[in-house]
Amino acid sequence: MASLKDVAKLASVSLMTVSRAINNPDKLNKETYKRVKKAIEQLNYVPDLSARKIRGDHSGPHAIGVLALETATTPFSVELLQAIERTAQQHGWNTFIVNLFDDKDANHAINTLLSYRPNGIIYTTMGLRKVELPERLLGKNVVLANCISDSEQLACYIPDDYSGQYQAMQQVINKGYQKPLCIYLSEHTLAGSIRRQAAEQAWLDAGKNLDDLISYHTSTSQGNLAQEYMMTVEILKQHCARKPEFDVLICGNDRIAFVAYQYLLSNGFHIPNDVAILGYDNMVGTGELFYPPLTTVQLPHYEIGEQAALHIITGQTQKTVTQVASAFLQRQSL
Repeated sequence: MASLKDVAKLASVSLMTVSRAINNPDKLNKETYKRVKKAIEQLNYVPDLSARKIRGDHSGPHAIGVLALETATTPFSVELLQAIERTAQQHGWNTFIVNLFDDKDANHAINTLLSYRPNGIIYTTMGLRKVELPERLLGKNVVLANCISDSEQLACYIPDDYSGQYQAMQQVINKGYQKPLCIYLSEHTLAGSIRRQAAEQAWLDAGKNLDDLISYHTSTSQGNLAQEYMMTVEILKQHCARKPEFDVLICGNDRIAFVAYQYLLSNGFHIPNDVAILGYDNMVGTGELFYPPLTTVQLPHYEIGEQAALHIITGQTQKTVTQVASAFLQRQSL
């Protein structure tokens, strides 16, 4: 790999001149800058930003390190990573992502991340969850995105699942549905418990009786996601003999809605005339491909990534949990 000395030699200039061409090109005359630039291109020279930071040289671009716990394993969570990178680029910052697929042995990933001396770190997860911050990250400039932690007080950016589900349930009530069947995510997940609380509170606030709600939680099945979601079929079989015992299905997320669509349509039921369906998440690329299109709630992954990045870029110091609004998306299934 070419060094700064190689560039200086080829361009017949000093090391200081090459450094100025990289960091302050406006301080060089045009001919000298062109010569250095040509040498850089010929040698494919890339400045070693991490080495600069080790030496205490802060003249180069700032960087955000992203520790992504399973974030890249789902299409809708990828929006979060894209938002961080785009926001950083817009402000002249760099980003690098270290994927982590198991938080039980994170040492190698964290060592890799810290070796680049980032100006700030964003810890992200797939699915809203509580995490235990790795010990080596304690006391660092860390922002949490899509997760919370009891390890220490940190800035956290998470979806406002409560308001999102509450507003969606209000729409269900306003449209006159009387007999909801609710299939929530596992009660051991933050989203599963928060969304149920919100739906039930909206129902109570409308002067209705909780006994009118038929409610279930899926159960987590380690390593077998398909089995977890196929519980939806067994639940629907119990409440769809000759005709559905419910007029609207409240789904814990769009994957549950996807399974429900297949079951109901294959059994001759019409959506929304026989049964209306409400999803959650707005799974990227699929919501409008349901037939009819699925009414759902938008998880604000892009906004979470953007705000987490800006927190570091703009030097914000508050260490609080910020809940980012989740928008209701009206389509034809409700």
